Amino acid sequence: MLLLQNGRVIDPKSGLDQVMDLVTGDGKILELGNDLKEKYPDARVIDATGLVVAPGLIDVHVHFRDPGLTYKEDIHTGAAAAAAGGFTTVVCMANTKPPVDNVETLEYVLAEGKKTPINVLSAANITVGMKGEVLTDMELLKAHGAAGFTDDGIPLKDSALVKKAMDEAVRLNVPLSFHEEDPSLITNNGINRGAVSEHFGIGGSPAAAEDVLVARDCMLALHTGALIDIQHISSGHSVRMVELAKQLGAHVMAEVTPHHFSLDETAVLKHGTLAKMNPPLRTLEDKQEILRGLKEGVIDIIATDHAPHSAEEKAKPLTEAPSGIIGLETALALGVTNLVREEVLTMPQLMEKMSLNPAILYHLEGNKGHLSTGADADLVLFDPNEKWTVKEFKSKATNSPFIGEELYGKVKYTICGGKIAYQD
Repeated sequence: MLLLQNGRVIDPKSGLDQVMDLVTGDGKILELGNDLKEKYPDARVIDATGLVVAPGLIDVHVHFRDPGLTYKEDIHTGAAAAAAGGFTTVVCMANTKPPVDNVETLEYVLAEGKKTPINVLSAANITVGMKGEVLTDMELLKAHGAAGFTDDGIPLKDSALVKKAMDEAVRLNVPLSFHEEDPSLITNNGINRGAVSEHFGIGGSPAAAEDVLVARDCMLALHTGALIDIQHISSGHSVRMVELAKQLGAHVMAEVTPHHFSLDETAVLKHGTLAKMNPPLRTLEDKQEILRGLKEGVIDIIATDHAPHSAEEKAKPLTEAPSGIIGLETALALGVTNLVREEVLTMPQLMEKMSLNPAILYHLEGNKGHLSTGADADLVLFDPNEKWTVKEFKSKATNSPFIGEELYGKVKYTICGGKIAYQD
């Protein structure tokens, strides 16, 4: 039993935001209130004075590289990084080797996840072998624990197949997540087509490559009724299209990464391959539209797209190095520093995008993403005013453009199922 005393308790679901106590027991939240020490004399007391006490963060988009590429990351190191970042639940993407298009691989990921101190869920693939040709047995995979479906890392080019997947997702009541980049419009991926790609003399990836697939999938979602997630949105025009789709009644949610709301394409000039990702960092105008989308509720979710790579891989030339950066251990602090302190979002709104809305996407909101009696005791305690320098990681990887940056917001405790998963 834990008594979190005197913290700023924020529940994005009820709107609660006040200094009070919170008690956990048997993996659940037992009570919220004032002066609870006398009522629970045997509870272990954690002094949360000056700390935010919020629902454990939920990341709907991580790559733990397990099975197949565990020199980059594995489920255990990935979970350790997640816990250090305040995350109590993660959804692993399915582009492993072999991919999660079969029950055996899915069950391996889930079984390894159960050995970690956090909740490790997994999506399964939409198509067999991630080839974009034949749908997986989504019903079977859901029955064996798939949280949702995605071919993240590879866009789906066949519109008829996408519609078929959406129809099946509606029948099964599962979300679909889409990586929106039309490869036929891209010459060298990972760098925005524009001033910076011209500086390096490479083709780059235009925003149009994202926009055309976002438009297609928003409209297919509207016509099918499917719940879809537009992953790692980077284009300002795509933000507008999601906004329109929502106005029309489509069940569309959009996620943005901390790097896309914190940086623009000029970061590549400074950080090289550490600022190379798919979709790429785009223009300042795109970033400003992303910030508007966050502020106005068009963008529902902040997700890291945690993408570990080895130092040797990232040391390759710009056009050869793999895309992606790690993000679990810096996400909350980037949100506090660049969104809350800059008055783009309030602290409760940040928690909504990092805990409640991710829970809603994956139908976890019955027990997770909020603080109420009987809900899972998944919590993060952090100091929003503590400044720290990004330098060391629990992840196997260090491919981050934020190394050396001073950020606000330090995770002090991550509690999952009532047990301390991380302590600073």
